[in-house]
Amino acid sequence: MHQSRFDLRRVMRHQRRTLPARQRHDAAQRLSRHLVRSRLFRHSRDIAVYWAADGEIDPAPFVRSAWRAGKRIYLPVLARYGNGGLWFRRYTPQTRLSPNRFGIPEPGPYQGRSIPRRQLDLVLTPLVAFDPRGNRLGMGGGFYDRTFAFLHHRRRWQHPRLLGLAYAFQQTETLPAEPWDVPLWGVATESGLRAFTPRAPADAPETADA
Repeated sequence: MHQSRFDLRRVMRHQRRTLPARQRHDAAQRLSRHLVRSRLFRHSRDIAVYWAADGEIDPAPFVRSAWRAGKRIYLPVLARYGNGGLWFRRYTPQTRLSPNRFGIPEPGPYQGRSIPRRQLDLVLTPLVAFDPRGNRLGMGGGFYDRTFAFLHHRRRWQHPRLLGLAYAFQQTETLPAEPWDVPLWGVATESGLRAFTPRAPADAPETADA
């Protein structure tokens, strides 16, 4: 019997929040190394990340490496009008951050330029759970699904690429997909980087140097 989305969120959020600090730190470092060594990273110039909250695996080590490599990094900003999606604003070591309505830091309105979402090369997304077909369970707000809904109309050329970041234990056997869910291009964990082949069987993801 499959867990409901509500129950799965509760279990996974509790599990990641109770991870020992040393385990969190080591996992974030290993994830960063996998990403930085990938073709995906080498071929990406404009990269959106997120500010870790609620026990999410922390992209901060990756961000520091990306800055050193000359990549342009962006953080999501809650849109103040429109469909309730996300904007993306440039993030540098000098950027001043302010908490949004969820208490998550984001660049202020006069901090850095915004980039159109379609011009991003790579978007690192937080998640609560994922399955081997690239389905993603988020926190339930639907921000990423609304922001990147246009990817539903692209069958071959997926740009930007949405890459979920997670701990390996956040993989689940299967997740029910809603019509509005935008599937992930791939997932990175402390164990490695996996790219999903569109519409592939659940046991046949592409797993090379993505």
